[in-house]
Amino acid sequence: MTTRHVLAGLDGSPRSESAAMWAAAQAQRLGAPLRLLHVWPWLSDENLDRAEPGDLRPAALDALARVADRIRLAHPDLTVETAVRPDDPVDGLVAEAREQELLVLGSRGLGGFAGLLVGSVSLAVAARATVPTVLVREAAAPLPVGNAGTSGEVVVGLDSSEPGEAVLAFAFAEAERRGATLRAVHGWEPLSAWSYGSMMPPPMDIPGQERTEAALLSQHLADHRRRHPDVAIVEDVRLGGGAKALLDAAAAGAELVVIGRRERRHRLGMLLGPVAHAVLHHSTAPVAVVPHP
Repeated sequence: MTTRHVLAGLDGSPRSESAAMWAAAQAQRLGAPLRLLHVWPWLSDENLDRAEPGDLRPAALDALARVADRIRLAHPDLTVETAVRPDDPVDGLVAEAREQELLVLGSRGLGGFAGLLVGSVSLAVAARATVPTVLVREAAAPLPVGNAGTSGEVVVGLDSSEPGEAVLAFAFAEAERRGATLRAVHGWEPLSAWSYGSMMPPPMDIPGQERTEAALLSQHLADHRRRHPDVAIVEDVRLGGGAKALLDAAAAGAELVVIGRRERRHRLGMLLGPVAHAVLHHSTAPVAVVPHP
């Protein structure tokens, strides 16, 4: 039986090293080995003892080894492997992640307009990966393993019409293993009211619709609440779009934000929805993208 790793993609940037350190803490939390991977199309396949000047593989292995040594100092009981793959970065990361537990990548977090620059590779991989993919900001420090009883939160965004069971299962499991509160956020918009000619539109029952949305959220959480009785849950129903509701909820210092990605195909390939795009671009907390049917 193949061992499932936590896979961290490294490209030599500080943000990818931050992601690798976050992945190491997560791997120890899961009791899984960690695999550090560098993917680049021009890595030579020649044996290292016959490498010629300009061969990028020894340099890539050296960089991986340095990060692996840092991780082993911080997590001496963790099994850490390193590998390089000569491939397109997006294709290689998606292929390598297929049989793994989790994929972790770095993303930029520079503030202001530059804060939008998540990175084309990270976005493309998050849109195509078949396993949960976590994007980690450079400044995101991993919490100590076994930090049960902290006041931190795992924030999960839900669409009351299609909540995504895989998304909820992932979020509940993360909150449980971290000893964190799970905040289930549903952002909703008022139903449209139409009028004809000179007729006034009927008044909208905002409080009534809010109660309906809250009841739907509770209904979707019920089974998972029974499976995870020790997880403290906050049901958070907010008027406004889903992305704004999630970002506002996470701004108080979430440990992790969990969002779903429907496995739908477009003629240009797999795509992320608008809520996922907004959260990935603007969240300062690590964001887990969980694929679901």
